[in-house]
Amino acid sequence: MSGTARYDLPEVDEFTRPYWDAAAEGRLLLRRCADCGRAHHYPREFCPFCWAGEERVTWEPASGRAALYTWSVIHRNDLPPFGTRVPYTAAVVDLAEGPRMMTEVVDCEAAALRIGMPLTVTFREAADGVWVAVFRPAPPH
Repeated sequence: MSGTARYDLPEVDEFTRPYWDAAAEGRLLLRRCADCGRAHHYPREFCPFCWAGEERVTWEPASGRAALYTWSVIHRNDLPPFGTRVPYTAAVVDLAEGPRMMTEVVDCEAAALRIGMPLTVTFREAADGVWVAVFRPAPPH
């Protein structure tokens, strides 16, 4: 990429590697505490609710289901590479397992967005081998 700074790529470290490896395989992972039973996202080594240590918090697969909590359509963003993607829909979703997650809604016109609308996870390759979770409207049942 010719040395241009990117502001959309995660910092993958040893702790978060399972999350990013799963994303590259099309799977969303969460962390769940064995003490209080609550799931959380973004990945942390401890439970943000009861402060249980890393030996009590483990990775688990998420269902990929979510409901739209809020969103904003971004029409201008000067940080690379966002400017090439405008307009896009930045969003917060409520995952079926409980946590809220910042993300992007794709494959949906802004006028069709509704609070509480069902969404499903999909993944976008942000860079070679780096996949990020985004959400699209869930298919009707």
